[in-house]
This record gives sequence, C-alpha cells and structure tokens, in this order.
Amino acid sequence: MSEIAVELTGVSKRFGDVTAVDEVNLQIGDGEFFSLLGPSGCGKTTTLRMIAGLEFPTEGSVRIYGEAMGLRPPNKRPVNTVFQSYALFPHMSVFRNVAFGLEMRKVPAPDIASRVEAAIDLVRLSGMEKRKPAQLSGGQQQRVALARALVNQPRVLLLDEPLGALDLKLRQAMQVELKDLQERLGIAFVYVTHDQEEALTMSDRIGVMHQGKLLQVGTPEEIYEHPRTRFIADFIGETNFLPVTVAAPGEVRLEAGQVLRAITHGAAGTAANLALRPEKVSLFPTAEAVPPGWNYLPGEVRRRVYLGNSLYYHVDVGSAVIRSRHENAPGVPLLGEGESVCVAWDPDSAEALEG
Repeated sequence: MSEIAVELTGVSKRFGDVTAVDEVNLQIGDGEFFSLLGPSGCGKTTTLRMIAGLEFPTEGSVRIYGEAMGLRPPNKRPVNTVFQSYALFPHMSVFRNVAFGLEMRKVPAPDIASRVEAAIDLVRLSGMEKRKPAQLSGGQQQRVALARALVNQPRVLLLDEPLGALDLKLRQAMQVELKDLQERLGIAFVYVTHDQEEALTMSDRIGVMHQGKLLQVGTPEEIYEHPRTRFIADFIGETNFLPVTVAAPGEVRLEAGQVLRAITHGAAGTAANLALRPEKVSLFPTAEAVPPGWNYLPGEVRRRVYLGNSLYYHVDVGSAVIRSRHENAPGVPLLGEGESVCVAWDPDSAEALEG
C-alpha cells in the first residue's frame, strides 16, 4: 500500500448500550477509492462520521496521514464530507454555494474566485455559476455539493451515500464520473454505500460491514469471488447455498450423501454452506457432456425466467433448487420446464463458507 491516508485502530463506538461500531481496524491508502459497504444500521456511516470528526470513538484512535485526530473538530481535519442531502443554500447561486466555506474562512476574494472557478470546472459545471439550485437537475446539484467540498482542497474526501437520491440511470452515470474525478484528483475517497453495484463499480478496495464489525476487506474481485462468510456471499450478488459438511480438505458432502469437490476452510465434520454463483453454473443434457473433473448433479428444470439479456433456470436437484444464469444470445438453445439436465460447475468456483 502507498502512504496511509486514514488509519483506524481498535475503533469502537457505543451509544448507550448499543455498539454501533465494534473494534474496527482499517488502513486506507493515499489516492485510493475505498468503499464501506453494508446494509442499513451496520455501522458504516458512524465509521465515516468518526473519520470526519462528527462523532468521536468510544475506544480506539483515528489517524489521518499519521496524525492522531483525537477530539479535533471537523474544520480542523484535512477532510471534507459530501452527504446524500446536498444541503445547498437555495437562495444562493452555484458560485456562492461553492464559495461559502472559503468566505467563512476569510480567504482573499481573488483567491476565492480562482479556486471556485477551478472547482466548478472540475465537476463540469462551467457556465452555470449564476444558476440557483432550483434551476439544476439532481445530478447537477450533486456536482455543486462535490465542488463545495473540493474547493477546500481536502486531502481525503468522505462521501456518505451521495448518489442515493438520484434515479438509476443518473446514478450509474454519476458512478463513472465520480471514479473519473477521483482518479484526476489523485486523493483518497472514502465512500459509504449500501449499493453493492456502486461499490463494485467504483472501488479500488471494499470493506464489508455487518452489525458493527468489519468482516472483510479486499478488491471487488476478491470480495465477489472469495467472500469469507455466508453473509457477504449473500449480500453481494446472487448466490446458491447448499448445506454441506466438510468431508476432507477440498471435499464436501451434501445432506443426500453426494461428495463434491470445493474450496474448503474448516476441518472435517464442519457444517458449512456451499456458495455457488448462478453464472458459474452450467447446464448439460447428459452426464457424459460434463467437462472432466467438474461437479455435477442430475436435475429437472422447474422454471425459466426471462430477463432480456439473460435467462435464469431454476433446477430441482432433489435436495435443493439451484439457479443457473445464462446469456440470452442468438443460437443459445432454450430449455423447457420439466426438461432433464445435469447441473455442473468447476470445483474452483464453489466455496464452503461457515456462518
């Protein structure tokens, strides 16, 4: 990792008897786009607020570029925060909204003008300086909020679900713009979201939180392909789960007795869930057609679901129903309900997870 921009050591936060954040240890690198991902109430926003200085840890420490923050208030930290509610001043122009923080700090007027123009240009709003927030779209208002944070030249930008109020298409477009902006600036972004697609699309690394704990930190590929727990596999993407027992290293046993090869972690006899992504599951007409070394189970198509560019098949294998996802492309044969198939997958694409 490059220079450490943000470091949390043993950070916990309690509100009365409720532990919102539980002993989080985390390092975020300089110039990194890092996302805290998890469901509502998992502690991700509280963690961000402790970095910002809007809350203080009950235990542990927050360091920014090696400097302990202690009880330092937000305006004394080298960070700025962008919230889901843009909190723009409706009676002020775009220029004045962006300039407001600099004016409060008594920055000389010529410097304010040049910095505001640079920030507005950075978020591609040049020519809109005189407009009021009511004259802007939701995406443009979000860019004003970004410019207002960036004009202060923070070393770390904190973003708390900033795209949550936008519609799907605009949100997806802003995801690309935010990542591009972060790469152009070269500063650390710490991004809070409950949206798995947002985290996977933009992040260099992701930290998954649940019930106040930081469960796993890794690249999008690591988090998606090798989740450490059933919760992570279930929360990020779609997953089939088959109850199994670890039979030996690299082998699991289904409840019906079949032994399959898989990535295993626990000792023999450990109860686990075999996690298998639908796109990793292939369907073959017979066992002879299955590639050598692959796991397979005979089954029957119970349902076919059409989703435009993809098809889902729900296949009953006796002890479970396994979903298989396929590209809907010319030449791809369609299977009918009631058709007999073999459900098959590469053993390296299935992982036995505890919990």
